[in-house]
Amino acid sequence: MESMDTRGVIFEFPHSVLLGPFCFCLAILPIFKDGINNRTQPNMTRSLHFPTSFHFPNPTHSSHLNSIRATTKTLAPRIDNPHFRPLQMTTATTEPPITSGENSLQNEDRCASQPLMSKRAQKKLLKQQKFEAKKAQKKALAKEQRKREGERKRREWEERVAGLSEEEREKLIGSRKGLKKERMEKRCEERESKVKRLNEAKTQGQNIVVDLEFASLMTPSEINSLVQQIMYCYAMNARCSSPGHLWLTGCHGEMEIQLQRLPGFDKWIIEKENRPYVEAFQDRKEHLVYLTADSENILEELDPRKIYIVGGLVDRNRWKGITMKKAEEQGIQTAKLPIGNYLKMSGSKVLTVNQVIEILLKFLETRDWKTSFFKVIPQRKRCEADSEKKQGDSDGEDNSETADHLKRKKNCVESCPHREKKLDEC
Repeated sequence: MESMDTRGVIFEFPHSVLLGPFCFCLAILPIFKDGINNRTQPNMTRSLHFPTSFHFPNPTHSSHLNSIRATTKTLAPRIDNPHFRPLQMTTATTEPPITSGENSLQNEDRCASQPLMSKRAQKKLLKQQKFEAKKAQKKALAKEQRKREGERKRREWEERVAGLSEEEREKLIGSRKGLKKERMEKRCEERESKVKRLNEAKTQGQNIVVDLEFASLMTPSEINSLVQQIMYCYAMNARCSSPGHLWLTGCHGEMEIQLQRLPGFDKWIIEKENRPYVEAFQDRKEHLVYLTADSENILEELDPRKIYIVGGLVDRNRWKGITMKKAEEQGIQTAKLPIGNYLKMSGSKVLTVNQVIEILLKFLETRDWKTSFFKVIPQRKRCEADSEKKQGDSDGEDNSETADHLKRKKNCVESCPHREKKLDEC
């Protein structure tokens, strides 16, 4: 065994000197920390407690681990040493720092008062709360206005009835009941006519599919937006004189949950399929046509035998070309609406689901693409030249009508013997 004196500390080295540098670093670490604290806090007294000699047993001995634990325990300074507390707080990873009772209460109060979310999240939450409060206030105001309007109508009715005789009162009440009954019968007839048209469309209408297999790629707000578009599609199809046969394929998971929340969804006359459209139409795969703006094939006419698929995706242009890629992988036909042949789009040619289906339904009624596009595509998505051209066409028609009217009036004046009297008649 060899011994060595370093600054009053005696180290005894066994045959293996691998543990010497490690324990030497542990010995000088408090001294190094003490020197740093003396520079920053010169008035603070030093209080270091560490042994002056260390004995390291032979590593080959069976109890060398216990000796190492005992040595490292004696090296550690006491907890009440103020110079070691900052070092302990920075090096500890699993245990919180030990503080006095008063300081621990202050730390708990400070942690409770600190926010648990970022500033951006707080602003977002505050904005949402303001929106909800404004929405509730608007709803309450509308309810109050409806209540006042009902009370006003009731007072007017009572004043009107009070000034009538018994016979006139009964006659007025009877006529009012008759009008109400007539309105109810008219609504019932319209409902029956709508149900009849939709049932006939199941066998004779154009098959239009909304592909709902992209729900996993959308956020909850985008799914909610798509659900609203599907509701508009069903309402438009129900009002059409020649409705189509609508399908919802891949309807499962969160999309199905959101659709079930719509009022009367279970009574909709529409085909609902949990399976993908490839499985639902596996015997008619050659008739499937996916409508996508990325296709090179232009749709000139709607074929009653074909099944046209519209991608149910609200992605804010994040997934560009995904419908085209899906159709190519499945080996089905693709086509795009002939928008470029009739008008120029100011921005993206991608339309919403309800706009595409409304264009198809308008074409089924009018058999005219131009009329369908100008009735459905909003003004903001068209170029100014097309808008001015459309306005110019309407102005030209008005001007031609005015010219024809003036020409007829001129001929009438020239042919009539009494021009002043016949001028107004022409």
